[in-house]
Amino acid sequence: MARRGLGTWLREGVWEIPLRRYLALLVAACLVAGLVLAVRTLAHDDRSCAPGVARPKDSDECVGVATTAYDFGHPELRDTVRAIERENGRLKPGSYVTVALMLPYTATATASLSDILHELQGVFVAQYRANHGSNGEAPAIRLVLANPGATGAHWRQMVDRLARMTTTSDRLRAVAGVGQSTDNNQEAVRELTRRGIPVVGSSITADDLANGQGGKDPYPGLARVSPTNTDEARALASFAKVGAGKALLVYDKPGDPYTRTLQKSFAALIKGSPYEPQPFTPPADRTQEGTTANTFRQITHLVCDTSKETDTILFAGRHTQLRQFINALGGRGCQERKFTVLTGDEGSYLTGEKDLNRGALGHNLAVRYTALAHPDAWVRDPARSGGSAADARVLQEQLASAERRPVGPIGPVALDDGQLIIAYDAFQLAVHGIREAVPDGRKIPALTDVGLQWPQVKGSLRVDGASGWICLDVHGNPYDKAVPIVELSPEGGSRFVRIAWPEGKPPAKECLPPS
Repeated sequence: MARRGLGTWLREGVWEIPLRRYLALLVAACLVAGLVLAVRTLAHDDRSCAPGVARPKDSDECVGVATTAYDFGHPELRDTVRAIERENGRLKPGSYVTVALMLPYTATATASLSDILHELQGVFVAQYRANHGSNGEAPAIRLVLANPGATGAHWRQMVDRLARMTTTSDRLRAVAGVGQSTDNNQEAVRELTRRGIPVVGSSITADDLANGQGGKDPYPGLARVSPTNTDEARALASFAKVGAGKALLVYDKPGDPYTRTLQKSFAALIKGSPYEPQPFTPPADRTQEGTTANTFRQITHLVCDTSKETDTILFAGRHTQLRQFINALGGRGCQERKFTVLTGDEGSYLTGEKDLNRGALGHNLAVRYTALAHPDAWVRDPARSGGSAADARVLQEQLASAERRPVGPIGPVALDDGQLIIAYDAFQLAVHGIREAVPDGRKIPALTDVGLQWPQVKGSLRVDGASGWICLDVHGNPYDKAVPIVELSPEGGSRFVRIAWPEGKPPAKECLPPS
């Protein structure tokens, strides 16, 4: 019995019981480790939004390059992005190159979203025409959407993604659009062109977001379809005959690339004015309201204090502040005096602005702006050169078919703000550069060759845009581009007034910029 007791004790005390303990501890440890792993997996913050698009660690915005029918959370874009995906889906592998449309797709301001929708529609129509109405010219064009964020703050992430796409089967060959002339967009364009990626700006107008200033080209490979602020101001001056003693300048301080160059151009027009320019300081994000409405109420008093000969106000600011200023002028004390506000293409954002006091426009106040394009321009003011109603009609015909499958639908279309038209033309220019760069016997151009085509876009190689002829100088800027003068209507929308020209008259039929 003693022997059996000792054996049992040895077996249970020394071997089996500790073993069971160790096994239990091991199982418990595995369970704990598995639980920790499961918790970590469940707690992991998935930052992806769609293929090519993700949320940065410091933001909830989905930024990057969308290659599928992703609408960035905006249902109003859904029809158009689905139409783009259908068109992209029919392209044969190896037959196409890619063009990215860079816009702030995660913007939330109503005016900005309207602009984005219209540019997206215009670019899709141009893509479809390039792939189906060009007699089989190669390569085919695939369209993707590049988003640097609502304010462009995440441009680096977007640029890195676009740069990778130039060396993959995507064969990215150009970026179009860009959006507004802001500091972030300026940096994005600088980096894109530094990496050899051609850029075609649609609505950028700032002089310092262009090549050729001071004889330098800081953005090699950049082309634009819109005139610079200086050219717009020159066209406005030729139309309005602005006099130094009759105008007051109101401007954004410290400004951004668009407002600063517009201010400089306006100041040059009224050099020697007896009135000190009046500044206002908006929020850094100029789509926000801020407190500038208070400043504008004060400025309206100064407007009324000017001499009775003063009848023009030059406004160098963004559309949110322009709307506030117009509303303030509607309540000015000198209602009996007539004033005309002249401003740049930001005025186009107000064509459908619900917060604009249209009643202000009926009290001896007119608001006119230099539009990038207008659907009535070539119909109501046919010029002998510089553009034609026939070129504008091509776009109208394309839009008429865009609601029918397999093309559309692409959602409700509006042309008054000019954004659809100018985006359509920008994409046409991108396609022109890509196809002109294709070497004999091949179908795909080298990336480096596309941006080299811009200086040759003139004469018989010009692009006959719906907004007017696109004839580029050696720096990639449009020469003597048509500038529609448009007036906001008290009844809503806008009214075309007349085409103006930076050179004071349309370009010659050859459309060759002077040396």
